[in-house]
Amino acid sequence: MGEIYLVRHGQASFGADDYDQLSPLGEEQGRILGRWHAGLDLTIDGVALGGLKRHRQTAEAWAAQMAQAPAPSLWTIDRGFDEYDHREMLLRAHPHVGDAAGLKRWLAESAPSRGAFQEIFRAAMARWMSGLHDGEYRESWPQFHGRCIGALEALAARAGSSKRLMVFTSGGTISAICQSLLDLAPARVAELNWSLVNGGVTKLFYRPGRLSLSTLNNYSHLERSGDAALITYR
Repeated sequence: MGEIYLVRHGQASFGADDYDQLSPLGEEQGRILGRWHAGLDLTIDGVALGGLKRHRQTAEAWAAQMAQAPAPSLWTIDRGFDEYDHREMLLRAHPHVGDAAGLKRWLAESAPSRGAFQEIFRAAMARWMSGLHDGEYRESWPQFHGRCIGALEALAARAGSSKRLMVFTSGGTISAICQSLLDLAPARVAELNWSLVNGGVTKLFYRPGRLSLSTLNNYSHLERSGDAALITYR
C-alpha cells in the first residue's frame, strides 16, 4: 500500500498585490515540516506540486531540510493540483465592484475582519458550487472537482505500488479530494477548507483502484514549536 501526503502551502501574502507569494512565516512553516519529516527519517519516492508559486516555495522550504528528498529537477508539476480562482469567484458574486482593483478596495471596506471576509467568501463559494451559474466561470465546481480527483488518481497510477509521495497544493484542492473520499455533501467543502492549516498534512493510502483517507489536517509539527503564531489558515 502506498502513501500520499497532501501538504497545504505555507501562509501566502493575503491582501498583497501578489497573493501567490509565501510570507516569511509561510516559508518557516515549510521548513518546520521538512525538519519534522527529516527527524522521522522518511523516504520520499516522489514529489508533485501544482503550478503556483506558493506551492513551489513551500516544497523548496521543505526540501531544504530533507537530506534525501528527490531533487527539484525530478519533481512533477501538475496544474491539476492548482487552487480554484478565488478572485473570479468573488467578482462573479459581486459584479458591481468592477475589476480586481475594485474588489480589493471593496473588501477592505466591507470585510475588515477575518470573520467578515469568511461570510462574504462563503456566499460566493456557495454560488459557484450551486450549479446555477456554471457558464459564468472559467472553471465550474464540477470541472474543478474533476481535475483535482483526476490529478490524484493519475499520480497514484504513475507511481505504482508501495510508494511514498508528497504533493504540495492548496486548501481548496485538498478539500475537494476529501469531499470525494468521505462522500461529504458539497456544501461542507467550504467549512473543511476554512479549517485547513497552512503547512498542514493530509495523509492518504492508495492501492490499485482505491484511495482512502488516513489523517486529515495534521499540524502537530507546528504545535510542537510552542509558537501559536505558526498556526495560520490563509
